[in-house]
Amino acid sequence: MENSLRILAVISLSAVILISCGDLNRKVDERINRLMEKTESLDSLINNEVDKALQLDSLINKGIEKTKKLDSLIDSSSSRLDSLVKEKINPIK
Repeated sequence: MENSLRILAVISLSAVILISCGDLNRKVDERINRLMEKTESLDSLINNEVDKALQLDSLINKGIEKTKKLDSLIDSSSSRLDSLVKEKINPIK
């Protein structure tokens, strides 16, 4: 009798442990899934921000190229004006 009570207690305890492990396992899986969703969302957000930074970098590079072209045009115009002024001043001297 006492032996069968021990066996019944061990079986009951084993069942409780297995059920609680299964429940704990389900909760862990749910939390892992939530973390994965948040990670994917964060990854998407980071990718969008990186794309924006790359577009901004591209715009900056285009602006630098335009500035260099304008600088070159200003230099050549300045040189022409200088030579025209020298041509006009030299006969006066």
